[in-house]
Amino acid sequence: MGASVEEFNAAKEKLGALKKDPGNEVKLTIYALFKQATQGPCNTPKPSMLDFVNKVKWDAWKSLGSLSQEEARRQYVDLITSLVGEEAPAVAAQPTGSTKSFQTLLISTEDNITTIRLNRPEKKNAITAEMYNELIEALDLAGKDDSVITAITGSGDYYCSGNDLNNFTKSPEGGFILFLRRYVKAYIDFPKPLIGVINGPAVGVSVTLLGLFDVVYATERATFHTPFSQLGQSPEGCSSYLFPKMMGAAKASEMLLFNKKLTAAQACEVGLVTEVFPESSFQSEVWTRLKAYAKLPRNSLALSKQLIRAVEKEKLYAINDAEVERLVERWLSDECMQAIMSFFQAKSKL
Repeated sequence: MGASVEEFNAAKEKLGALKKDPGNEVKLTIYALFKQATQGPCNTPKPSMLDFVNKVKWDAWKSLGSLSQEEARRQYVDLITSLVGEEAPAVAAQPTGSTKSFQTLLISTEDNITTIRLNRPEKKNAITAEMYNELIEALDLAGKDDSVITAITGSGDYYCSGNDLNNFTKSPEGGFILFLRRYVKAYIDFPKPLIGVINGPAVGVSVTLLGLFDVVYATERATFHTPFSQLGQSPEGCSSYLFPKMMGAAKASEMLLFNKKLTAAQACEVGLVTEVFPESSFQSEVWTRLKAYAKLPRNSLALSKQLIRAVEKEKLYAINDAEVERLVERWLSDECMQAIMSFFQAKSKL
């Protein structure tokens, strides 16, 4: 559903009130969406190669293809709203036991454990722009509530199949990149012990982020796959730094460069997973263990984690920024677009 003209105009006013420069990549996205929303698909002659600035702007607008003006307005409004949200002061967290509801997540707090459950089982829990936004909010609330630890798991047979590739067709230039940057930062900043409960196959960003978890438990049927080069993309989630550090450069390169899929046992061998459990007893064994952890002193756990994370926090921020900048470059490339279109074409033949 597209945004109204009134919402679009309000977003334009909010853009003028931003205090921070969002950077050239984001400004390029804003420009392209504005042109698409107000004039429709690009219909002007391509500037000469020597007119570098206008050529880059033209390319960004042209890359939106036949995106409708209504959808362009919606994406423009969403993007400006996310920028404003980044500058807004933090709001007070809801009290423990709050019934805050989300469209793509199930959140619960019990036995001093806050559980964030990805809840798009019919789509293998693929992450949409909306889901990124909800996950950021859920992590913020979980970090401030009275629970001792936080666990993330998936609904259905999959833990998470990575990014929903419809994100790319709806916004070819990577307009939802801001959600990814903030999402990874939410993991870097998370103040409590964070446990990954990997209930099935994990793909893409759901794998790369595991280096930012404190403990990762997996069922024996879980697999771990980062097919970035296959899709013309590059790693994120600070994995370009954390994976070589955890598993060594050669093993990390097999995953991040050459798309090697790991079994749960292999992931455990290289340090990506803490422990693997039989499928038949996975849920009962993991949650029994988490309940034991949740009986430990909350402040002691949180302060100890913060000491561990503080050593490299600034470095992780810088790595996140660098990875996002490279992803923007990749998503704007013909190579990436062709790889994604080939994926959809192959999928349509199944």
